[in-house]
Amino acid sequence: MQKVIDKKNTIVIICGPTAVGKTAIATQLAQHFNTKIISADSRQCFKELNIGVAKPSIKELNEVPHFFINSHSIQEEVNAITFEKYALEKATNIFGENTIAIMVGGTGLYIKAFCEGLDNIPNIPENIRTFITEQYTTHGLVWLQQQVQEKDAAFWQSAEQKNPHRLIRALEVIEATGKSINTFRRGEQVQRPFNIIKIGLQLPRENLYQQINDRVDAMINTGLVDEVKSLMPYQQLNALQTVGYKEIFNYLNDIYSLPQAIEEIKKNTRHYAKRQMTWFKKDVSIKWFAPNDNNEMISFLNEKSFQ
Repeated sequence: MQKVIDKKNTIVIICGPTAVGKTAIATQLAQHFNTKIISADSRQCFKELNIGVAKPSIKELNEVPHFFINSHSIQEEVNAITFEKYALEKATNIFGENTIAIMVGGTGLYIKAFCEGLDNIPNIPENIRTFITEQYTTHGLVWLQQQVQEKDAAFWQSAEQKNPHRLIRALEVIEATGKSINTFRRGEQVQRPFNIIKIGLQLPRENLYQQINDRVDAMINTGLVDEVKSLMPYQQLNALQTVGYKEIFNYLNDIYSLPQAIEEIKKNTRHYAKRQMTWFKKDVSIKWFAPNDNNEMISFLNEKSFQ
């Protein structure tokens, strides 16, 4: 007979697309419940990246303790496995002081890993990982799509076909093991010893896209180009194959003009937001709110009677 776990502790997860306003809401909720925040963002953990990943402001970091912000270097390998272990440890620490913890972010795979556990995928040899990253950097998404389609057709049919991180992972696995990444997928979810409540933030598309455009302009005005210029020696690293950095690298490498690079960042960020919403909308456990529905969110959480 399975042991019943007394789940007195609760993680409140704030998720949704980029630029929707997750950080502000998470900060407000953490202050309301006098607790701490675990970031679930696959890029804000890197201490060398700042403007282009829209980290919480110094004021927000001072108001509420955050974990998985500035916690790693771009020269370290950070993935969903890293995050699962890190976040579970930090959640345990928070629960030593408070029955509530806040998690916030838009990296759906990291949130899924934390909530459900990860597939048992073997370690990938560094030479395979480096080769694939270099080829992707040189030949782009079309090359990556063709490789995955040819070598792992089973995965390709259900893949996020425009998500390079998922495609790279699938290609790494089949090159390293000769088996589809699908063969390593877990049949059942792990059972966490705490409650999980998911709150999603959404806006009408035109409003979200305007916020994305405004934020990109603000990034440029506050020094994104100089930040990326300082990272030129590291541009091949996986951590920098991300929106906001790769476009400015293309500008600095004389592939784009600066106006072109800015428009590409805006376009690619909109596409990324769309992929995020597609991912999160599949999760029926998420309760959706507008970002300004602060009181409604608190009422919803209080109704859950987890205090």
